[in-house]
Amino acid sequence: MFKDIDGGVCAPLGFQASGIHCGIRKNKSKKDLSLIVSDVMCHCASTYTQNKVKGAPIYVTQQHLKNLEAKAIICNSGNANTCNPNGKEIADKICQLCGQALGIDSDDIVVASTGVIGQPLSIEPFENYMEQLVQSLSTQGSSDACEGIMTTDTVKKEYAVELKIGDKICHIGAIAKGSGMIHPNMATMLAFVTSDVAINKEMLNEVIHEVVDDTFNMVSVDGDTSTNDMLTLMCNGLAQNQEITQKDENYYVFKEAFMYICTKLSKAIAKDGEGATKLLTCTVLHGQTLKDAKVVAKSVITSSLFKAAMFGQDANWGRILCAIGYSPAQYDIQKIDVDLKSIKGKIRVCENGGGYPFSEEKAAQILSEDEIEVIVDLHDGEFEAVAWGCDLTYDYVKINGDYRT
Repeated sequence: MFKDIDGGVCAPLGFQASGIHCGIRKNKSKKDLSLIVSDVMCHCASTYTQNKVKGAPIYVTQQHLKNLEAKAIICNSGNANTCNPNGKEIADKICQLCGQALGIDSDDIVVASTGVIGQPLSIEPFENYMEQLVQSLSTQGSSDACEGIMTTDTVKKEYAVELKIGDKICHIGAIAKGSGMIHPNMATMLAFVTSDVAINKEMLNEVIHEVVDDTFNMVSVDGDTSTNDMLTLMCNGLAQNQEITQKDENYYVFKEAFMYICTKLSKAIAKDGEGATKLLTCTVLHGQTLKDAKVVAKSVITSSLFKAAMFGQDANWGRILCAIGYSPAQYDIQKIDVDLKSIKGKIRVCENGGGYPFSEEKAAQILSEDEIEVIVDLHDGEFEAVAWGCDLTYDYVKINGDYRT
């Protein structure tokens, strides 16, 4: 029902983007300010971090999106604008400057920041470079915008799909950043998604929460929930499909495509975890409830001991059982089977909650790949869930040992 295309957030009709260096980051070769703009007003919904310490931009965006409408997104990297006494004033001023340059109301702007927490953020870079940012807007600007929101990311996370709703060709595009300080609790990163699909506000708000629960909320890199995390979805309706107003076939077509995009972003964020060498996927089968399956999958993927074992290519299945054991889920431990899988094959390491004879050499070969799947079968129901994470390496400590300085 949909296919991958190029263009990122500019793939949908009526969207432009830009990304420039404005001086927030010391490294002048790195872009640090991004903008996404729709030609027309969008229905817009967001989900936010559950950390009680939130960046000032989140409070401003929450206020702006009370009517579930927006026309632009502005985001800086290099400074999180968090725990600053004038943080809200700065976030408001950024929106005012952007609104003036675009000729739109500042309340119609989503504002976001990412980077170091607790550092003063000057308004000067925004004052000096806002006109350049707006003048740089282009239908080919998604990649620049993606670069402008990156911090410790090593690769750009940018996707788009084409889908059909009724007889209309529609599009969804996205960019995201996320590498460290990532743990389930939405949003676990910054992600900006655009679409030309016509969908009403109620259904838009429904779909974003449904999809986030099964994608971004199932990612963990290091167990730390960031202060600035946000996922924003903007739909401008320019594809001119019949507006989605209920959970009918068209709603589920849109949801499936949106789910596909968010799954790709989630896996890309997990694989690009700080210092990571492996993408880890935990698939839980036959849970008593969906909540049980999710809790078990998250518990395994978050275990530092398990993550370290995967880095060392050590099939230490006891760490998997340990992580399952302290998860607040319902199951019978004596029914649980565990398999390890990669493109090199699949091997059982645990059966009925106990040891299962296996070849250490074959297991090490399977774990030598950069994408590993742990399959946990609870044999206790009909529900399943998937969570994504990465291995824990020496480089994670190196990156975070001097992140601020």
